[in-house]
Amino acid sequence: MSPVPVPSVGARIRQARLERGLSLRALAREVGVSASLVSQIETGKSQPSVSTLYGITTALGISVETLFEVREAAVAASSAPVVHALAAFAADPGRRMGPLVTPGEREVLELDSGVVWERLGHVPGTDVDFLLVTYRPGGSSSGSGGLMRHPGTEYGWLTSGELVLTLGFDEQVLRPGDAVCFESTTPHRYRNDGDAPAVGVWFVAGQSVQ
Repeated sequence: MSPVPVPSVGARIRQARLERGLSLRALAREVGVSASLVSQIETGKSQPSVSTLYGITTALGISVETLFEVREAAVAASSAPVVHALAAFAADPGRRMGPLVTPGEREVLELDSGVVWERLGHVPGTDVDFLLVTYRPGGSSSGSGGLMRHPGTEYGWLTSGELVLTLGFDEQVLRPGDAVCFESTTPHRYRNDGDAPAVGVWFVAGQSVQ
């Protein structure tokens, strides 16, 4: 079985924006992107980069993890608080992920700039992004080349390929078997300068900004 695509991430972002009473322009201003880009992301015409995605979720006061729960959010009315959607998710064992997650059950987020996130599991009520991350050749966490920062503590372990990590003023090349950990509030960026995909297991703990 193939991993399960996550539908309507843009719709989940739009729902969170409306719940907070923010206009497209106001959200775009906080993130530092154009209102047109935010609109294209919300309508599914464009995918955000990793840095833009974290910028949007930080500005909206939600965790990235909640974007994987868009299908559960649809169970509640569009104007219902996010907590109702999360409660519905936790209350439906048939939809809960884990404790065992097979490759065919993983939910997938295809991001801009050649980055793919596959959700490896989730315990309801926790704020942890537990992901299999792939950076395709030429892929980067920031399409503009800028550094990103977001709440949480980041841990990663590269299993194949090579990945360049810029962390503050330092640059490191990660190779298979290398691991990293740092506070995600430190400006950082990942990029794949090689010819093969760079794949690793990543998680960000305590990154909710609510």
